[in-house]
Amino acid sequence: MAKKRSSGNEPITIKKYANRRLYNTATSSYVTLDHLADMVKQNQDFVVIDAKTSDDITRSVLTQIIFEEEAKGGQNLLPIRFMRQLIKYYGDSLQGVVPGFLEMSLENFAKEQERVRSRIASAVGEDRVTAIEEQVRENVAALESAVRSLNPFASTTEEEKPAAPAKDDAAPEQNVAEMQKQMAAMQKQLDELAGSKKK
Repeated sequence: MAKKRSSGNEPITIKKYANRRLYNTATSSYVTLDHLADMVKQNQDFVVIDAKTSDDITRSVLTQIIFEEEAKGGQNLLPIRFMRQLIKYYGDSLQGVVPGFLEMSLENFAKEQERVRSRIASAVGEDRVTAIEEQVRENVAALESAVRSLNPFASTTEEEKPAAPAKDDAAPEQNVAEMQKQMAAMQKQLDELAGSKKK
């Protein structure tokens, strides 16, 4: 199937019909969730519109893609402990802060992606497996820590405590300073949120 990018900065419109079929208006063809997942990986922006109501249902379709990816064997990205912690924030006073915090955490991870790829690519054999395992542990611990830091006073059971991240002597000190700066900004947002609740 020929793939076509949207013109300019306009996202491609995907229409979802009552029969659950998805129609790509840029290529004039029906597509599947797998096609949409590929578009995301290729940085092709799109919005999904309900053909009957014209509602923007992009969020629910992206959630469905994640659900299906998680259901595939060996493709899990979201640890159970992380998902449980995330669920706790629905309806919580901090719910409005969580999306921005998670976006910031993933952006930081994306910036480190090339360093991670180089580290794994330079390793061979058993060293490569070890490097991958260490990186996975670091990523899981970082994500869980990001969510937990939003509510440092919440009780944490032994079962929910993440494993300590593996040491990475190659991690630059400037990353620590950057994270401290971002945490200070997040603390300021939390303080402002707490102040608005008291009024």
